[in-house]
Amino acid sequence: MEGKAMLMKYLGGVDSIALCIDSRGKNGKHDPDKIIDFVKMLQPSVGAVNLEDISQPNCFKVLDELRESCDIPVWHDDAQGTACITLAGLLNALKLAGKKLCDARIVLLGAGASNTTIARLILADGGDPDKLVLFDSKGSLHAGRKDIESDPAYYRKWELCRKTNPKCYANEAEALKDADVLIALSHPGPNTVKREWVHSMAPKSIVFACANPVPEIWPYAAKEEGAFIVATGRGDFPNQVNNSVCFPGILKGALTVRARKITDAMAIKCAHSVADFAEARGISPDNITATMSETEVYAREAADVAMQAIADGIARISLSWNEVYAKAKADIAASRAMYDSLQSQGYILKPPASLLNEAFAWAIGQVQG
Repeated sequence: MEGKAMLMKYLGGVDSIALCIDSRGKNGKHDPDKIIDFVKMLQPSVGAVNLEDISQPNCFKVLDELRESCDIPVWHDDAQGTACITLAGLLNALKLAGKKLCDARIVLLGAGASNTTIARLILADGGDPDKLVLFDSKGSLHAGRKDIESDPAYYRKWELCRKTNPKCYANEAEALKDADVLIALSHPGPNTVKREWVHSMAPKSIVFACANPVPEIWPYAAKEEGAFIVATGRGDFPNQVNNSVCFPGILKGALTVRARKITDAMAIKCAHSVADFAEARGISPDNITATMSETEVYAREAADVAMQAIADGIARISLSWNEVYAKAKADIAASRAMYDSLQSQGYILKPPASLLNEAFAWAIGQVQG
C-alpha cells in the first residue's frame, strides 16, 4: 500500500496515505461491516478512499454501501480500476479489428470482482448482454444458476446471470467458438486458456490474458492460434493492462472538483479518455493503450472525469476542462520534480539490482513450478 501511495503521488499528483486495517471478527473471518464502519468514521479527514484487496463477495457490499452512504468518493481499484483500463484497451483493440462493441461476442473467464465490474462497464457502454458470457469455477453464469441466486452476498453476480448468456453455454470451448473477445482474469496459466479455444474464435480475435505472474495463455501461443491482438497484465509483453494508468487520474479529477462519489459514468469516461489519448498518438496491434510513462494521459483523464462529475451533478466545484487540466498537469509536474530532487540528494534510493533480479527469479520459478 505504501507503493500504491507513491504511485498516486508520482503519477497523479494526489497526496495519499496507506491505512491497513484488521477487519477480522471474533470468528477470525473478515467482516465487511468493520470496513464500512471504519471508512465512514474516516471520511471527515480525507477527500477520497481507495479500497484494496477486499475479496469477493465482501467487496460488492463494501463498495456499494460506501458509495451510497459516504459524501466522498470511495473507489475499489482492484475492480473499477482494472475495469477502466480493460475497457480502454478493448475499445482500441476493437477499432483496430474493425469491430464495434455493440456487435462483439465477448467471453469473460473468471467472475471475481474485476471481471464482474468489467462486464458491468461493457454493458453500460453499449455492449450487447445477449452476446456476453461469464464463467466462474462452476460454469457459465446464467439465469438457471440457483447456487448464485440463493446467496444474497453474490447479488452482483446474480444481476449478470439474469442479464447475460441467454444461450446458457455449457463450457468455455462452446462459448468461445466464433467469439470476438476473450477477457481472462482467472487462474495463472499458461494452460488455463487452451490453444484450441483461441483457434476456434472469430477472425481478428482479441485475447486479454491478465492473470499474474503467468497469463492464462502465453501471447505467442495465442498469436500462433490466430489471435489478432493479445494483452496481458505484464510489462514485459506488449499491451499491458495496468490499472495504474487509470486510478491516479480518475481520483485527481474527482478530487479537483470535490466530487461526492465516482459514478460508473465517470469510470467509463476515464476509459474513453485513455483510449482516445492512445488513438490520437497512434495505436497498433501491439500498442493499444496508454502506459504509465505517458505523463500527459493523467492530466487529460483528470479533466475528462471532472467534467463528467459536473455533468452528473455530484461536483461541489464547477471548473472548466482547461482549469482542471492545468491544475492536474502542474500538480503532477511538481510531484515528479520533488521525487527527482529527493532521489538526486540520496533521500530516496533506487531499488538495488539484486531486488529486481529476485523478483524476476520468483516469476520464473512460478512458471517452471
